[in-house]
Amino acid sequence: MTPAAPRQQRRAGPWRWLVAVAFAMSGWGSAHAIETLRVLAWPGYADADIVKVFEQRHNVAVRVSIVSSDESLWERISANEGGDFDLFAVNTAELKRYVDAGLAVPLTLANIPNIATQLPRFRDRQAIPNIARNGQVYAVPYTYSEMGLIYDKAQVSEPPTSISALWDPRYKGRVLAFDTSGHNFSIAALSLGKRNPFQIDDASYQQVVDHLVALRRNVLTFYSLPEESVELFRDHKAALLFANYGTQQVQQLRKAGADIGYVIPREGALAWLDCWTVTRGAKNKKLAEAWIDYMLERQVSHALTERQGLANTVEASDSAVGSAKIIWLEPVEDVNRRAELWSRIVSGDRPMALGRH
Repeated sequence: MTPAAPRQQRRAGPWRWLVAVAFAMSGWGSAHAIETLRVLAWPGYADADIVKVFEQRHNVAVRVSIVSSDESLWERISANEGGDFDLFAVNTAELKRYVDAGLAVPLTLANIPNIATQLPRFRDRQAIPNIARNGQVYAVPYTYSEMGLIYDKAQVSEPPTSISALWDPRYKGRVLAFDTSGHNFSIAALSLGKRNPFQIDDASYQQVVDHLVALRRNVLTFYSLPEESVELFRDHKAALLFANYGTQQVQQLRKAGADIGYVIPREGALAWLDCWTVTRGAKNKKLAEAWIDYMLERQVSHALTERQGLANTVEASDSAVGSAKIIWLEPVEDVNRRAELWSRIVSGDRPMALGRH
């Protein structure tokens, strides 16, 4: 009986090994399988070292994807009904679209205890448009900035006072603007003296479109990312820059050695408040909420301000936001119409044909 045992083990051993390999390769029951949190964020919101701490703390992997415009954000989140990401950063005006479409889900605030450390105005969720609905909260404020004008002091002797400086023929070929439909229609409306830049009536559309065609002809180019705008400003000696990323671009340009000024035009500066929200397709909602809570830790929020120049929601800021000249973003009259027309404007279509619906 005794000699038989080794022979049996030798016969069974290879089979056990093959089964073990197949089991491991399939991932069944693996104790080392690491969950992945899928984050869609704006530039500078999730630096690698900040992400690494979260990964180690929760024993997960974090995959951060960067977005460069509201239009791109909508395309990426809506493409698979929110299934490609667990959470994303979005401004309060755009957030309404996602809630309306069921792409964002209510948060369990008990899983985000650091909201108690936010400044009082960011804890008043009923006073912040679009983040709360029917008693449920869909987003938590994270960072904010106004979108002013940056100018090169060597080329612009007097600080520009109006948003219309972007159209000034003196700066033709030396203006940088942001590649987006929503904000560009709004600043064009402001430049034309429209009362509400977020609600353009049919009678005004052709005038606004023509004004944007004139902007296209005056600019050097349209940028998407803040780092791109810094390179273009420096390498092409731009005179004016519409700062979609606001104080983030101011800090980056100054770090790059640019001698610049930054102003809020007399018509007012559009301003955004970006929030974290969880998608309908989140695989682990509690983990996504843990990320939001982590982003509100004082050292993480402070790092955002120190590195990116952006205000956070847990520390007092000297940002221009709070001035009477700040115009918080609102949902626009027809986001699809703006996007369609903007695409045709930048492609060079004839202006007289653009404004007709």
